[in-house]
Amino acid sequence: MKRFKVRVDNQMFYVEVEEIPGEGAMAAPAVATAPVARVAAPAPKAAPAPKAAAAPKAPKAAPAGGGGMTAPMPGTILDVRKNVGDVVKAGETVLILEAMKMENEIQADRAGTIAEIRVKKGQAVSAGEVLVVIE
Repeated sequence: MKRFKVRVDNQMFYVEVEEIPGEGAMAAPAVATAPVARVAAPAPKAAPAPKAAAAPKAPKAAPAGGGGMTAPMPGTILDVRKNVGDVVKAGETVLILEAMKMENEIQADRAGTIAEIRVKKGQAVSAGEVLVVIE
């Protein structure tokens, strides 16, 4: 038996590997199925302070006369399915937002006409940011 110390996602594991006699050097080593012991990982080092950058633009508020559809979570716009001037029904998909490797259909919250589209394909958005204005 050989013992090895393995780091996975900054966590240390001790594993034992048994060498099988008669197997050539090309054989893959057998790894123990259960960890023998778990060692606490050292505390991560603090990241250096980022360089001063321009302040991000605050999202525009929805106009008083129309309803602004907001992003329910941060993500990236994968597709814009409607155009300015299109008439939409409540529940109709307006755009696709990718968040946490999942594609989320952002649907119209009410019927109306799309007055403004404030995002484009590939754009990163924050939670609460106005995406589309429906009048």
